[in-house]
Formats: sequence, C-alpha cells, structure tokens
Amino acid sequence: MHPDIPHGSKFLSLRTAGLILAGGVGRRFGGPKGFAHLPDGRTFLQACTEVMLRGGLTPLVATLPPELNGATPPSLQTLPLPKPDLDMFASLRLGVQHLVKDSSWEKLILLPVDHPLIDASTITTLAAQDHPAAIPTLDGRHGHPIMVCRPIAEAIAEGHLPGPTLREVLRAAPAHDVPVNDRGIRANCNTPETLQKAWNALNG
Repeated sequence: MHPDIPHGSKFLSLRTAGLILAGGVGRRFGGPKGFAHLPDGRTFLQACTEVMLRGGLTPLVATLPPELNGATPPSLQTLPLPKPDLDMFASLRLGVQHLVKDSSWEKLILLPVDHPLIDASTITTLAAQDHPAAIPTLDGRHGHPIMVCRPIAEAIAEGHLPGPTLREVLRAAPAHDVPVNDRGIRANCNTPETLQKAWNALNG
C-alpha cells in the first residue's frame, strides 16, 4: 500500500469531496448536458448534486462550459472552463486543481454529469473503500462515479499522473473494482434517446 495513503478504520471516516464533470458542450444532446432535464424536471446538474449531498460529500464542485449562465444549485461551487472543447481529462485536472486548494478532504468522487441516475449508496460504498482508487462494477462491467484518494488527486493536479485519460491514472493507482447493485452506474445518458431508455429501465 502507498505509504502516503491512510488506511484501516481511520480511512473510513475521512471527509470526501465531489467533482461533477459538466464542461462539455453536449453536441449529441443538443446542448450542455448539465442543464438538460430529466423526465422529472430536474436538470442533470441538480440530480448529480442531490445524490452527492445524500452521499455525504463536501465540498462539491462542477466544471462548466465557459460563459454559461444557467441556474446552478446553491450548494455547488462552479468552475467555468477557460475555453470550450477541452477534453475530459483536461477538464478533470482543472477541477482537481481547484479542489486541492481545500485541505479539508482526503477522498474525491468523480462523476460525469451524463450519469445523473446513480444511487447515493454507490457513493457511500466507494467513499468507504480502503484503496488508492475505486471503480464501481455491475455484472463485472465498470461504471461511474470513480473514487480517488487525495494523493492521487494531488498527483493529477501537479501533472505527475498526466493521463492522457483517467484510464491510465486508474491503472497506475491502482484502482480496485467494487461490485454494487446500482444500474445507474452504467446509465450513460449522453443523448435524449439513451436518457429515456435508462429512465424507463430504472423507473418502469
């Protein structure tokens, strides 16, 4: 185990932050997905924020497209990206760089905004893991969100784990697979059609 990573009973009580990755322009959805609406009327950003709050995460930050003026939840810190069309890892790194200025947390949950249907139990399960990083699985297949501990987040922020995607970071961590009973981790709602299909499957 990495010597800088706390473990055992202390690890279970460490404060966990949340980062919502919502900086994409959402071309396949017809606009930024953070402000797209679920069938129940909530925006994706609202749904992600609410589930993170129910999971006990604080602070909460979301990367957003530049110069976007949509309404955001009051409990959410927003971080407009410096330019459009940044890739996800560049957006993630900017969000992590912002969060590591806050020394109050020791673990971080990373949630793409196009996964707004996850259950809070998945967040609490990931936050309780005694590993450098953790990935939820359903039927042996990976999903979102991802947990990384602070040393991994700091290595991302400082460029010591440069990607070019999160996959390389998780391989280097290394990440631990965590089985969960949550179909939302595999519900990638990146088009209106996939949103409706996932919503019907989870609420039908």
